[in-house]
Order: sequence, then C-alpha cells, then structure tokens
Amino acid sequence: MQRATAKRRSGVPSDARESVRVRGRRDGAKVQVGTEGAGADAAPAAAAAAAAAAAGRDERQGVGRRRLLGALAAAALGAGAVGGAAVRDVLPGGARLRRLLGMTGEDGTVPQVAAGPVRTGTVRSAARGRDVRLVVFDPPGEHGDDLPVCLALHGRDGDAATFTRLGTAQLLAAAVASGTPPFRVVAVDGGAATYWHARTPGDDPMAMLTAELPRWLADRAMPGPTRALGISMGGSGVLQYARARPGELAAVALLSPALFRSWADARTVDAYRDEADWRGHEPLLHLDAVAAVGRTALWCGTEDPFCPAARRLAAAPGVRTSFPRGEHTDGFWRRVLPDAMAALGART
Repeated sequence: MQRATAKRRSGVPSDARESVRVRGRRDGAKVQVGTEGAGADAAPAAAAAAAAAAAGRDERQGVGRRRLLGALAAAALGAGAVGGAAVRDVLPGGARLRRLLGMTGEDGTVPQVAAGPVRTGTVRSAARGRDVRLVVFDPPGEHGDDLPVCLALHGRDGDAATFTRLGTAQLLAAAVASGTPPFRVVAVDGGAATYWHARTPGDDPMAMLTAELPRWLADRAMPGPTRALGISMGGSGVLQYARARPGELAAVALLSPALFRSWADARTVDAYRDEADWRGHEPLLHLDAVAAVGRTALWCGTEDPFCPAARRLAAAPGVRTSFPRGEHTDGFWRRVLPDAMAALGART
C-alpha cells in the first residue's frame, strides 16, 4: 500500500485513512491513501464506487436527497464483505458520503440560554514576546472571586477567541443551570502552531502559562487553574502543562487531542522542531503526567485522524474515554462539550 501523506501544517497525522477535507476547521487537512492489495474485496468495492459515483451525479443534477441517500445505501450494501470499510477506504469522497449516511454523527449546537459575562483583555507576555489576548468566561449569577478556574487551550491556527466561537459562555451557563458546580473558563492566545511549547527563540507559550498566567489571574482576583480543557493542539498543551505543574490539576478534559505516535507522523505536519523536540514534549511519551491529574476525560471521534493516537492515550490508567462517531470539527466539539463541562465542574 502506498504511503499515506498529509499536507504540511494540516495538524493531521500521516496515517489517516483516506482523502478527506476536514470541515469546520481553518486547519482542515487532506490526506491520501492507496487502495492496492484490496484482493477479494476489490470487486464489491468497485461496484460500490460505481453506485456512489452515480449518486454524486444525481446530487449535482439536483435529484432529491431521498434518492441520493438510497443510492448511497445501495453502494454501502453493494460492498458486501467490505461493508463500512468500503465507505471509509474505497468510495470516492468517502468522508462526505459518511456524513450523508450519518456515520459521523450530528453536529452539536450552541445552547439558547442566557450566558454569563465574558471579559476580554490584552496582556503583555514577555515569554511570548508579544501582546496576547486573555478571555474570561464567567458563569451567570453572583459568585465570589474564589471560583475554580479552568484553563482552556485552543487548537492549531486558533486563538483565545476559538472558545467564544464554540459557544463556551452558553455551554458553561447551560452546565451550571443543569446542576454542575460553577467555575470560570480562562482562554489565552498560544500561537498558531506552537504546540504550546518553545519552538522558536523568544516564543515560549508554556512559560507564559506557568510563569505569567498566575500573575495575570491574581491581578484579577482569581486563583490559579485547577482544571484544564484542551482541543486538538490544545489537548497536547494541557498534558504538557500537567507535566510542568504536577498535582495542580484536579480535572482535565481532552477533545480530539493532537498526539503523534511516531516522529514520522509529527514531522509530516511540522508539529515539532526536530525529533529531540518531539521526544521531549510529545505527551504519549510522558504518560506519567496523566497520573498526576485528579481526573482525565477524553473524547475523540471515530472518524478523526487522531483517533488511533487517542486510543493509545486511553490505555493510560485512570483515563475516562468516549469514542463516539465524529470528526475533527467544531460540530463534534460542540456536541461533546456539554459532557466535558460537566466533567470539569464536578466536585473533587
């Protein structure tokens, strides 16, 4: 089978299983896979591909959704023994077909509730050599300054505003209304592709988190973080933070964490400076950090290219896992964020 490849800066590992443009992401990836060695599966897969191609033509010509889905279902059934694998690995436009067939799950939505205050400011980070944005999401109602703080780390090509776009204020309000003990969420800019550590001279996001963030929070009468939420690249950052501040995090929620099982994967997407950088910071090589967290919860979609690496993390002792249908998208994260909020706010 030909070697899978990925566009650089995609943030998606090279062993992803097909050609797919990830929706809902500014860092959407496209990765390729070959179909050599199909053997006995080749004939039914070819029939399925032909049916799917016909379905695609029908859709382009304006034929109704019912007929399209019927054709797609016939394509999947026509694959016979290969079943879902044909839809995943062989059919043209496999990712799109899986969405139409409901194999990736529904997108989550932002709750229609009254949100608490959102405070946005700019602070000077000497560790990063620049001004960075600091966003604080408060739960609704009157609360003291000693509310627990949850540090939120964004993904690749994101920033602190990622959590505003995802609906964090409303999701937090809904969680508290449903009985989750209140807490605050604090997000900060970590850089587009830093993987939350020093990759270039003069820009060290982890030093910002460990040395500067506590002072910024104290200036706002808030305690240091005892919880952390990380999405994609931010999931890697959260585990690096847990390693740098052992024993300080009572709860961690990881959504589609960007983890790399090998240097070859990490190098393909320019996730680390060199192999030594990967070995020094890759969370999968330092799972002792997980043991230092009070509670670790992990969500990753089964159609997410990072799913195999997430399953390796799931093998660490004490990690609570969920692998529902889903992709590496905002829609998936909005779907699982209510559960993540409940896990983060639960009393320790």
